Amino acid sequence: MTTPEWWRGAVIYQIYPRSFLDTNGDGVGDLPGITARLGHIARLGADAIWLCPFFPSPQRDFGYDVSDYTAVDPLFGTMADFDALLIRARALGLKVLIDQVWSHTSDRHPWFLDSRRDRIADKADWYVWAEPSADGTPPNNWLSVFGGAAWAWEPRRRQYYLHHFLSHQPALNLHNPAVMDALLETGRFWLDRGVDGFRLDAIDFLLHDKSLRSNLAAPTPGIVPAKLFGMQIHLHDMLQPEAKGLLARVRGLMNDYPGTVTLGEISSQPGAFGRVVDRTAGIDGLHMAYTLRPLRGGFDWATVTELVRELAETGTAGWICWSFSNHDVERAVSRWNPAPGTPPDPAFARMLMAFLLSLRGSVCLYQGEELGLTEASLSESDLRDPFGIAYWPEFRGRDGSRTPMPWCEDAENAGFTTAGVPWLPVPADHRPLAVDVQEADGSSLLHAFRRFLHWRRGVPALVHGTLLPVAMPFPLVGFVREHAGQRVLAAFNLSDQPVGPGLVRGGLMGGGFPIEGHGLDACIASDGSLKPFGVLFSLLAPAEAPASLADA
Repeated sequence: MTTPEWWRGAVIYQIYPRSFLDTNGDGVGDLPGITARLGHIARLGADAIWLCPFFPSPQRDFGYDVSDYTAVDPLFGTMADFDALLIRARALGLKVLIDQVWSHTSDRHPWFLDSRRDRIADKADWYVWAEPSADGTPPNNWLSVFGGAAWAWEPRRRQYYLHHFLSHQPALNLHNPAVMDALLETGRFWLDRGVDGFRLDAIDFLLHDKSLRSNLAAPTPGIVPAKLFGMQIHLHDMLQPEAKGLLARVRGLMNDYPGTVTLGEISSQPGAFGRVVDRTAGIDGLHMAYTLRPLRGGFDWATVTELVRELAETGTAGWICWSFSNHDVERAVSRWNPAPGTPPDPAFARMLMAFLLSLRGSVCLYQGEELGLTEASLSESDLRDPFGIAYWPEFRGRDGSRTPMPWCEDAENAGFTTAGVPWLPVPADHRPLAVDVQEADGSSLLHAFRRFLHWRRGVPALVHGTLLPVAMPFPLVGFVREHAGQRVLAAFNLSDQPVGPGLVRGGLMGGGFPIEGHGLDACIASDGSLKPFGVLFSLLAPAEAPASLADA
């Protein structure tokens, strides 16, 4: 029987439907394809799946421009296909979370079509409208994440409307309670259908400053960046404290459906970890949230050490969910590759896996992460992402992390589609990483993920425990996880050089002894040293609490 707080320490597998598996030959993944491959996710050891949008949409932003919140886009299948997916997931013991995009809609949504018609329409104030400045320019200096002004002119109303992303994604006016009422009803539709929760997109953008005050300029280097969004301090277009009231209403809806959960997306803006705590603490907050901040930074020793310290300082209030890769960023093994321009070291991929799955909180794994998929190198003509097309080549967009899953190395299109042309190319260097290849190789990263995830289930300290940083010298990062008297020291070698046996025996063990069964035992060399990108787990006696190994 599932506990009400099944989500604490859970592993959630993110599925990007367009790129998972195509069963009807149109080159785009679909719901039946997801259902057909849920066994892969269950065998991996995940607890839940998160489905990116599959709702009706003009696909300007590939589903994140929703035109109907309570239907299935025919591109992905039918409502019967979705119900079949739910049934299969339940049979495999997997929870199902779906995306909810509640900060904006498509400009094709009936709500917006009514709102833009005139200023006395039924839904006239369901979106953020503003008068032009005296010279006809936008009402303030707010910028779109995707570039340019965050305002688009609507000639029918003789007003500007706000859009934080594409101009085809008008921002909802959530200061209007009727809008939130309507959104919650769409959420209730899916909860009644049987979903186990929601991933809430872009919650830092839910509300704006009612007075429409301009943002302040941010300190920037002399060179103008390609992405102008970073040139402002975003005090007024996002990050409004009143958003907590909206999240409380969402939590109230979830309370009507015991066992369901919410997962919020927090931006990388300053104070991200604090906002995770603020948005998830208490009975009125979300259940958990992840932040994009780690995905925007590096993975060098100083950065990772600071990340662990900052995580510990957030305390035990709230609940964080970790993500190293997703559909919006470069894949982690490429982004953090210590030797750019060369294939990532398999040991580095294993170390990233162990580090991610050892942090306090829950975890999101992005499809293909278990295979060690690298960021695809695409030509300009291959791009589909409007963000990447507009910024090429300074920014190559998000398509490189969205290419199709490789299921069979030698099959047409690596088994993603047998009859159609994939909506994005299947990279040649992904074929040797295909699922069937790794299934046949007991030493593959896929098997490493399975071993580690199944071992982790039996280590309560790693699933539920507190986290205490342990100061370690370069190139080591470590911390102690503790729960119900079980204390586990986790240490990671972030370099491509071994760590001497003296430190391993005299310090890293912390007076304890190595834990086995996680599949990473080969990280310790015969002379007792920790191999490059090696990982060590040591079981400590209850009274031990190593505070520093920096001088060991």
